[in-house]
Amino acid sequence: TDAEVSTRKKTFAEVQTERLDQAERTVLIKCPSKLNEKKLLQYLSSHGNVKSHFFFENRGISALIEFSEKSSIASLQDAVGIPGASEHHVVPFKSRLFTFTLKNPVSQHMEETPLRLSPQSHIPVKDLIEKLCLADSISSQMYVLLNEYQLTEENIKLRFLACSLVRDFTRAYFPDSTVKPFGSSVNTFGKLGSDVDMFLDFHDTGKHATKMKKGPFEMEYQMKRLPSERLATQRILSVIGDCLDNFGPGCANVQKILNARCPLVKFSHQPTGFQCDLSVSNSIAIRSSELLYIYGCLDSRVRALVFTLRCWARVHGLTNSAPGTWITNFSLTMMVMFFLQKRSPPIIPTLDQLKELADEKDKHIIGGYDCSFVSDLRKIKPTKNTETLDVLLGEFFEYFGNFDFRKNSINLRKGKEVNKPESSPLYIWNPFEQDLNISKNVNQPQLEKFIAMARESAWILQKEDKTQQMISKEPWGLAALLIPFGKSNSSRMKNRMKGIGSETIRSLLDSLKLNNANSQQKAVGK
Repeated sequence: TDAEVSTRKKTFAEVQTERLDQAERTVLIKCPSKLNEKKLLQYLSSHGNVKSHFFFENRGISALIEFSEKSSIASLQDAVGIPGASEHHVVPFKSRLFTFTLKNPVSQHMEETPLRLSPQSHIPVKDLIEKLCLADSISSQMYVLLNEYQLTEENIKLRFLACSLVRDFTRAYFPDSTVKPFGSSVNTFGKLGSDVDMFLDFHDTGKHATKMKKGPFEMEYQMKRLPSERLATQRILSVIGDCLDNFGPGCANVQKILNARCPLVKFSHQPTGFQCDLSVSNSIAIRSSELLYIYGCLDSRVRALVFTLRCWARVHGLTNSAPGTWITNFSLTMMVMFFLQKRSPPIIPTLDQLKELADEKDKHIIGGYDCSFVSDLRKIKPTKNTETLDVLLGEFFEYFGNFDFRKNSINLRKGKEVNKPESSPLYIWNPFEQDLNISKNVNQPQLEKFIAMARESAWILQKEDKTQQMISKEPWGLAALLIPFGKSNSSRMKNRMKGIGSETIRSLLDSLKLNNANSQQKAVGK
């Protein structure tokens, strides 16, 4: 559709600004169980035009209401009361979270209308597999998976609202501050149910630089000075964390993790249902989000392939939501990007090519690293590659099933294999901080398990007789790859491992058996 094309062409910054602005005009209402939608909207309209709204299930029915004007919120807030302090005392912080109950439920009960609820989580893997079997090709299976798992318009609005509600707190201390999502919430690769990573930003860039030139004086604020930026970050997050914990409506399980490499506050935001991680602005993380945003927008095959492979890796226990020695989703996504750069002709450009296209406003030097790349998608030539997803999926497994991990590393700046600078089992260059390996955490057994699974998957796709399997109602194509490879295959798996160091085979096969037991649960639970 035209609308789809026009939203696709916006720059990352434009989308962010638009969404943050939208969130500022939005409120969240816990609704009565028996609700007449028309009556609710009629009432809300007395405070101003309602631009959009949707309902979702979250311990009862909630409604997200976006007004056309920010002033409508103040008008609504004037009409809202403070809860009676019968058994609890309340913290009198007035937010944009409200509870509506019916004054006389009996009379209104008659006109209850069924509400359309927007799902905020994806279907379990076993239901997905059934759906996939009904598709007519592996490509269409992959698009079915993408459609089930990707963030919906409503879910994205809810994510930006969660950030906007946190911002209402940070503004009490830092009036210019903003709270923005980064990572999977904004890079086009987010999955329903994933956490919201948000950061606190104080830089209102550009605004001050021009004003300071006027007048005879150099002028600056008197500010508290601390020995390091890290200490400032820790203090700020500590106070904001306490604030959310003590006064934040619906903020629960607040954990301050201030000694991490990147200090953060974790909390669950019950009104929106998200797990949130709040940190202080990390410019490089934002550049990574934008880079992935660009790749995700360039060609629809990119996202379909990434979502498919993330789901595949999850089912087989190659990735895990807990930190550890396995491949992260970010590393896996970068491996997919590298593979797409290596196709002939390439499906996406290398980072160096994107840098060549950058103009003045795209220049970003962060901590001595050049993080410049083009932001305007229209400047990037579309690919001439016409390979189907069926082909690409099989080729991905082939490529990494036979990749020389001992010798080579993966470099997205150049889009080619380069000798490993050090001996980590898996070496993926950080696209921006070029002396870092983003997959430093991955150990040899985990890498070998990945290789074995890739070989096994390539083999399944090659030997497959689709028509036969469809007739006998067996899972075929992608569906066959999303069922943990069971005990029946363990002898074949041993063959897959030929040429892979034998000392890890035993631990690998043990972990496979372990994984079969719990990866089904994990995949369904996540």
